[in-house]
Amino acid sequence: MRIDIITGLPALLESPLNDSIVKRSQTKGIVTIAVHDLRDYSDSKHRNIDDYAFGGGAGMVMSPEPIARCIDALSEKRRYDAVIYTTPDGATFDQKRANRLSTKENIIILCGHYKGVDQRIRDKYITSELSIGDYVLSGGELAAAVITDAVVRLLPGVLNDETSALTDTFQDDLLAPPVYTRPAEWRGMEVPPVLISGNGPAIEEWRMEKAMERTKIRRPDLWEKFNQQGDS
Repeated sequence: MRIDIITGLPALLESPLNDSIVKRSQTKGIVTIAVHDLRDYSDSKHRNIDDYAFGGGAGMVMSPEPIARCIDALSEKRRYDAVIYTTPDGATFDQKRANRLSTKENIIILCGHYKGVDQRIRDKYITSELSIGDYVLSGGELAAAVITDAVVRLLPGVLNDETSALTDTFQDDLLAPPVYTRPAEWRGMEVPPVLISGNGPAIEEWRMEKAMERTKIRRPDLWEKFNQQGDS
């Protein structure tokens, strides 16, 4: 897989993309992640990538030409399966969208900034608009890092245990059950006996019961979706 990220602030992505699982996935050659400085595509003397909004109002708008030049240059080298724009008014990014994106070969992520990008860029180039939550960040770089991390960890060969990602929270519209590690007794608190019983079916049954219990209490919206799937 290849992920190209377009941003006016590339330094914001240095640490998230060069540590932990995302770094290891690049070292293994499983994914290529390239960050492109949008200012390199500006024809302005001062490398500007924004301008005033038509109609007035507070805030600046990302100019269309540098973005178009960057996407055009990338598209000349390869075909992209998705061109994503990170924006608060996009569809909420979730595990199912991460799963779908993990099956793609080449992805562009355009990081929003200021008051957003010129609408003509959205109309001409963008195939998917995503938000990581109902709040506003200073820019889309952190959202791009979140999307990248969520997608990369699903790629075959990234995690040491291939089944780990399949048991993550949200994979089946349930929250993950409680987890425990050694020692079995810690400060007077003991691990549930079933988890050290060696009884595989009983352990799986316990985990499912706890996942459903936790989801019902903490995320009734997910619980409703889970029940709807069971009824379908």
